[in-house]
Amino acid sequence: MRLETITGQQVIETERFTLRPVQKSDAGQLRMYAGDKRVAEQTSSIPHPLPRGVIQAFIERVQQPDRDEDAWVMDRGGDEILGVISLKRMDRSQSEIGYWVAPAFWGTGLASEAVNALLEANPQNCKTIFAVVFQDNPASARVLTNAGFTYLGDAEHFSVARDANVATWTYLRKYD
Repeated sequence: MRLETITGQQVIETERFTLRPVQKSDAGQLRMYAGDKRVAEQTSSIPHPLPRGVIQAFIERVQQPDRDEDAWVMDRGGDEILGVISLKRMDRSQSEIGYWVAPAFWGTGLASEAVNALLEANPQNCKTIFAVVFQDNPASARVLTNAGFTYLGDAEHFSVARDANVATWTYLRKYD
Protein backbone atom coordinates (compact mmCIF):
# COMPACT_ATOMS: atom_id res chain seq x y z
CA MET A 1 0.00 0.00 0.00
CA ARG A 2 1.39 3.39 -0.98
CA LEU A 3 2.03 6.04 1.65
CA GLU A 4 -0.31 8.59 0.06
CA THR A 5 -3.12 6.02 0.24
CA ILE A 6 -2.59 5.63 3.98
CA THR A 7 -2.34 9.34 4.86
CA GLY A 8 -4.45 10.88 2.08
CA GLN A 9 -1.55 13.19 1.19
CA GLN A 10 0.26 13.41 -2.11
CA VAL A 11 3.86 12.34 -2.51
CA ILE A 12 5.60 15.12 -4.47
CA GLU A 13 8.82 14.51 -6.41
CA THR A 14 11.41 17.23 -6.90
CA GLU A 15 14.71 17.11 -8.72
CA ARG A 16 16.76 16.40 -5.57
CA PHE A 17 14.33 14.87 -3.08
CA THR A 18 10.80 13.65 -2.41
CA LEU A 19 8.21 15.41 -0.30
CA ARG A 20 6.43 12.59 1.47
CA PRO A 21 4.05 12.47 4.42
CA VAL A 22 5.64 12.29 7.85
CA GLN A 23 6.02 8.75 9.21
CA LYS A 24 6.55 7.41 12.73
CA SER A 25 9.98 6.19 11.65
CA ASP A 26 11.03 9.84 11.07
CA ALA A 27 10.88 10.58 14.81
CA GLY A 28 14.61 10.23 15.52
CA GLN A 29 15.81 12.60 12.81
CA LEU A 30 12.97 15.04 13.44
CA ARG A 31 13.89 15.08 17.12
CA MET A 32 17.55 15.66 16.30
CA TYR A 33 16.93 18.54 13.88
CA ALA A 34 13.99 20.17 15.68
CA GLY A 35 16.01 19.96 18.89
CA ASP A 36 18.66 22.21 17.33
CA LYS A 37 18.28 25.70 18.80
CA ARG A 38 18.97 27.30 15.40
CA VAL A 39 15.96 25.48 13.89
CA ALA A 40 13.63 25.99 16.85
CA GLU A 41 14.31 29.72 17.05
CA GLN A 42 13.28 30.22 13.42
CA THR A 43 9.83 28.73 14.08
CA SER A 44 6.97 29.91 16.22
CA SER A 45 5.99 26.47 17.50
CA ILE A 46 9.08 24.36 18.23
CA PRO A 47 10.19 24.70 21.85
CA HIS A 48 13.83 24.70 22.94
CA PRO A 49 15.02 22.69 24.67
CA LEU A 50 12.76 20.13 23.00
CA PRO A 51 10.61 18.40 25.62
CA ARG A 52 10.03 14.67 25.54
CA GLY A 53 7.01 13.69 23.45
CA VAL A 54 6.77 16.82 21.29
CA ILE A 55 7.86 15.08 18.08
CA GLN A 56 5.64 12.06 18.71
CA ALA A 57 2.67 14.39 19.29
CA PHE A 58 3.47 16.26 16.06
CA ILE A 59 3.63 13.01 14.07
CA GLU A 60 0.37 11.76 15.54
CA ARG A 61 -1.35 15.11 14.90
CA VAL A 62 -0.38 15.30 11.22
CA GLN A 63 -1.42 11.69 10.63
CA GLN A 64 -4.98 12.12 11.95
CA PRO A 65 -7.75 11.81 9.32
CA ASP A 66 -9.36 15.04 10.58
CA ARG A 67 -6.09 17.03 10.79
CA ASP A 68 -5.95 20.70 9.89
CA GLU A 69 -2.29 20.51 8.85
CA ASP A 70 -0.58 18.39 6.20
CA ALA A 71 3.15 17.92 6.71
CA TRP A 72 5.81 16.45 4.46
CA VAL A 73 9.44 15.60 5.10
CA MET A 74 12.06 16.43 2.51
CA ASP A 75 13.41 12.92 1.97
CA ARG A 76 16.58 12.39 -0.06
CA GLY A 77 16.09 8.64 0.02
CA GLY A 78 17.38 6.05 2.34
CA ASP A 79 17.44 7.40 5.86
CA GLU A 80 18.12 11.10 5.27
CA ILE A 81 15.56 13.77 6.06
CA LEU A 82 16.49 17.31 5.02
CA GLY A 83 13.64 19.26 6.58
CA VAL A 84 9.88 19.65 6.91
CA ILE A 85 7.26 21.65 5.00
CA SER A 86 3.61 21.98 5.89
CA LEU A 87 0.32 23.54 4.92
CA LYS A 88 -2.12 24.46 7.68
CA ARG A 89 -5.72 24.82 6.53
CA MET A 90 -7.53 28.06 7.17
CA ASP A 91 -11.01 28.99 5.98
CA ARG A 92 -12.14 29.98 2.46
CA SER A 93 -9.65 27.77 0.55
CA GLN A 94 -6.68 29.38 2.29
CA SER A 95 -3.67 27.79 3.97
CA GLU A 96 -0.50 28.88 5.72
CA ILE A 97 2.81 27.41 4.59
CA GLY A 98 5.63 26.72 7.00
CA TYR A 99 9.00 25.06 6.53
CA TRP A 100 12.40 24.45 8.04
CA VAL A 101 15.58 22.89 6.71
CA ALA A 102 18.23 21.12 8.78
CA PRO A 103 21.16 23.50 9.38
CA ALA A 104 23.61 21.26 7.49
CA PHE A 105 21.62 22.04 4.32
CA TRP A 106 21.09 25.79 4.78
CA GLY A 107 21.99 27.84 1.73
CA THR A 108 21.61 24.92 -0.69
CA GLY A 109 18.26 25.93 -2.22
CA LEU A 110 16.33 23.06 -0.62
CA ALA A 111 13.72 25.35 0.94
CA SER A 112 13.11 27.05 -2.41
CA GLU A 113 12.80 23.71 -4.17
CA ALA A 114 10.35 22.40 -1.54
CA VAL A 115 8.22 25.55 -1.52
CA ASN A 116 8.02 25.69 -5.32
CA ALA A 117 7.14 21.98 -5.57
CA LEU A 118 4.41 22.31 -2.96
CA LEU A 119 3.00 25.43 -4.61
CA GLU A 120 2.96 23.71 -7.99
CA ALA A 121 1.22 20.61 -6.63
CA ASN A 122 -1.22 22.70 -4.54
CA PRO A 123 -2.37 19.56 -2.68
CA GLN A 124 -5.04 21.38 -0.66
CA ASN A 125 -6.44 23.16 -3.75
CA CYS A 126 -5.80 26.54 -2.15
CA LYS A 127 -6.80 29.82 -3.66
CA THR A 128 -4.51 31.71 -1.29
CA ILE A 129 -1.44 30.74 0.73
CA PHE A 130 -0.03 32.88 3.52
CA ALA A 131 3.42 32.76 5.07
CA VAL A 132 5.05 34.43 8.05
CA VAL A 133 8.81 34.68 8.64
CA PHE A 134 10.80 36.27 11.41
CA GLN A 135 12.49 39.48 10.30
CA ASP A 136 15.86 38.16 11.43
CA ASN A 137 15.56 35.37 8.84
CA PRO A 138 15.86 37.18 5.50
CA ALA A 139 16.81 33.93 3.73
CA SER A 140 13.28 32.60 4.31
CA ALA A 141 11.84 35.88 3.07
CA ARG A 142 13.86 35.48 -0.16
CA VAL A 143 12.52 31.93 -0.58
CA LEU A 144 8.99 33.32 -0.47
CA THR A 145 9.51 36.32 -2.74
CA ASN A 146 11.34 34.15 -5.27
CA ALA A 147 8.35 31.78 -5.21
CA GLY A 148 5.95 34.57 -6.12
CA PHE A 149 4.73 35.62 -2.68
CA THR A 150 3.82 39.27 -2.15
CA TYR A 151 4.76 41.16 0.99
CA LEU A 152 1.68 42.17 3.03
CA GLY A 153 3.14 43.83 6.10
CA ASP A 154 4.86 43.62 9.45
CA ALA A 155 3.50 41.95 12.55
CA GLU A 156 4.67 39.94 15.55
CA HIS A 157 4.42 36.25 16.38
CA PHE A 158 5.22 34.51 19.60
CA SER A 159 8.20 32.15 19.40
CA VAL A 160 8.04 29.32 21.91
CA ALA A 161 11.81 28.71 21.65
CA ARG A 162 12.62 32.38 22.24
CA ASP A 163 9.81 32.85 24.79
CA ALA A 164 9.12 36.23 23.21
CA ASN A 165 7.19 38.06 20.55
CA VAL A 166 9.33 38.39 17.43
CA ALA A 167 8.91 40.87 14.58
CA THR A 168 7.66 39.17 11.40
CA TRP A 169 6.99 39.79 7.74
CA THR A 170 3.73 38.42 6.32
CA TYR A 171 3.40 37.23 2.72
CA LEU A 172 0.60 36.13 0.41
CA ARG A 173 0.43 34.05 -2.76
CA LYS A 174 -2.78 33.83 -4.77
CA TYR A 175 -3.65 31.31 -7.43
CA ASP A 176 -5.46 32.52 -10.54
